[in-house]
Amino acid sequence: MTFDDIKENLEFLDDWEDRYKYVIELGQSLPPLPEEAYSPANKVEGCVSQVWLTSDFEEVDGKRVLILKGDSDAMIVKGLVAIVIAYFSGHSKDQIAELDAERDFAAIGLQEHLTTQRANGLRAMIQRVEAVAAAG
Repeated sequence: MTFDDIKENLEFLDDWEDRYKYVIELGQSLPPLPEEAYSPANKVEGCVSQVWLTSDFEEVDGKRVLILKGDSDAMIVKGLVAIVIAYFSGHSKDQIAELDAERDFAAIGLQEHLTTQRANGLRAMIQRVEAVAAAG
């Protein structure tokens, strides 16, 4: 599922309770991480919940793109992980540098409906991915 699909589905849902359920469903759709992925190196600092993100660059159609996988111990946060993955994964370092994550996430209205801790955690995930991409 793409970020645009997620954005469209969230816009279709009027009630924020339904949107939260959808975000939780997105998290439930994430494939499980291998046990070794739950390492301190993959843990995202700045999240109240535990969040792990793995990142690798792979060649896809002749382009070197970032592939993300992730998990969280909290249902809503796991859904946010899924959205971050949908947003960044499959893009090249240059494409990620051109993205405006703050604007795009604001456009789906998610952050204004998250607790301060969850919004900070989402920012920490985004910053982590942007740093990995910039270093890649």
